[in-house]
Amino acid sequence: MSFDVAAEAYDSFMGRFSMPLAVSFAAWAGVQRPARALDVGCGTGALTRVLVDRLGGAAVTAVDPSSPFVAAARDRFPGVDVRQAGAESLPLPDDAFDAALAELVVHFMTDASAGLREMVRVTRPEGVVAACVWDFVGGRAPQTRFFAALRRIAPHAEDETERIGGRRGDLGRLLRDAACVEVEEGELSVEVGFEGFEDWWEPYTHGVAPAGRQLAALPRADRDRVRQEARRLVPDAPFTVRATAWAARGRSASS
Repeated sequence: MSFDVAAEAYDSFMGRFSMPLAVSFAAWAGVQRPARALDVGCGTGALTRVLVDRLGGAAVTAVDPSSPFVAAARDRFPGVDVRQAGAESLPLPDDAFDAALAELVVHFMTDASAGLREMVRVTRPEGVVAACVWDFVGGRAPQTRFFAALRRIAPHAEDETERIGGRRGDLGRLLRDAACVEVEEGELSVEVGFEGFEDWWEPYTHGVAPAGRQLAALPRADRDRVRQEARRLVPDAPFTVRATAWAARGRSASS
């Protein structure tokens, strides 16, 4: 899936969560100098920024299928090799990286199995391959309250629980199926503060991701009803949202 939205809209929608998550994710994956790393599905660059801080821009490559996101990443990280491409067909040679990471993207891959196999292909033997996705099934994603409100008004709306990666064990299985060894699974949590309901609600009005697109597609009256339902589910201001992602890491098998 490609996101055809402005980078700033995505930053407002998910950046508050993806940025601190990227710090924990890179540390959990063990990314450190000297190494070359690939950010798969880089989006607007939350993980790219952390990898650059850890390794230096010349040691980082990033790919994403969205042209607005690629343009934003190139502007934000001029020393990084940023390419427009999907995970399922990486325009990169075999064994090119010491680590390949995918933050909050596996569930948006057209073919997650192919995407993970490609990540393994471009990672050197014994290099690290890692991924993380919000725990949608367990109700611990940043969007959980929003989706609860949305489905009360639009019962057939997609809440991302059926997408691969959003339940325990999905990512580990994908890595094993892609021939990774020493696969480990875990959880990564972040906490984000909000000044009040409007601060929390406004990013959903930008039409970003399944949440925002589905809200935008509703008639005005139904959008107002979703807002009213969400207001009942959100705590009084100020409040904190704790979100948890499933994570898995493994090593590319020795040749």
